[in-house]
Amino acid sequence: MPDALRHTPLYEVHERLGARLVPFAGYAMPVQYRSIVAEHAATREAAGLFDVSHMGQIHLRGPRATEAAERLLSCPVASLRAGRVRYGCLCNEAGGVVDDVTVYRLNEEHLFLCVNAANIDKDRAWIEAHADGANVADESADTALLALQGPASAQILGSLAASPPEALRYFRFAETSLAGIPVLLSRTGYTGSDGFEIYLRAGDALALWDAITRAGTVSGLEPAGLGARDTLRLEAALPLYGHELDDTTSPLEAGLDRHVKLEAGGFLGADAIRRRRDAGHERELVGIVLTERGVARAGYPLVAADDEIGVVTSGAPSPTLGKSIGLGYVPPAFAERGRALDVVIRGRRVGAQVVATPFVPR
Repeated sequence: MPDALRHTPLYEVHERLGARLVPFAGYAMPVQYRSIVAEHAATREAAGLFDVSHMGQIHLRGPRATEAAERLLSCPVASLRAGRVRYGCLCNEAGGVVDDVTVYRLNEEHLFLCVNAANIDKDRAWIEAHADGANVADESADTALLALQGPASAQILGSLAASPPEALRYFRFAETSLAGIPVLLSRTGYTGSDGFEIYLRAGDALALWDAITRAGTVSGLEPAGLGARDTLRLEAALPLYGHELDDTTSPLEAGLDRHVKLEAGGFLGADAIRRRRDAGHERELVGIVLTERGVARAGYPLVAADDEIGVVTSGAPSPTLGKSIGLGYVPPAFAERGRALDVVIRGRRVGAQVVATPFVPR
């Protein structure tokens, strides 16, 4: 593994647990501990604890913070109350997605964006260039982020929390403490299971990981890596930047309409997104299930009759369903549910069908 890779504050834990580490977004990250399937199942049935400290946190402060965020983000920000979170996109002038983010409102003059690890530098430069007088601070290096996901998550945190975590509603957050450690606790989730995100000082991450691990032993908690995180988010049909989203993709093509304030929006890229919508999108993101044996992988062609019509953007076997599933872009004429397609897997055509998403209900 390259020596130049960065380490999260929990690197020591990953080595102690014998995790298989892989390069990801410039970090040495755990792809699995015991097995992807076991960690996936634990998250669906009990709880999985993920180190996602490689994610970025970019703060906007000052009297013009809200104005800047409204200009930058596809989702409404002015109406966002303190203690609430929204999902949205940073878009470029051509209507493509610079990144997909969650935005947190701490108070009238303070918000922060949680951004994808591979995009921290790009996002920071984009935000600084369009901040409209707001103060921009990248606090990623000083912040650790744990994700505790699964139906037992609230129970596990309940033994550590200063206030009952189950009282925290979906897409809300609170500044509280766990095991006596100050944290910002949110409830959004990137797995399709209930769960919490825990932002804290990097120096406190190891102590809190160990405290949560001890508290979760009787509940079946498993440490979980990026492999399970990917199969979980795929079952939930949640987009991954670099796969379903990129600088050329409109958020409407990706099915993110409800996160785009298009009619009222004056955000960067809104005009281009409207023009692309009105001209008619050439492609649409769909879910597929393979009807024959095989595994759909990102980059595999999608074909109908003798024509290549699209491409798989994400694919894997679904541990929950026992089937191979995937996401991919096809022309709107091929996007109706029940439509038969083929995936070309190493030169062999394998039957598939367009289905409703998410594959596994939340």
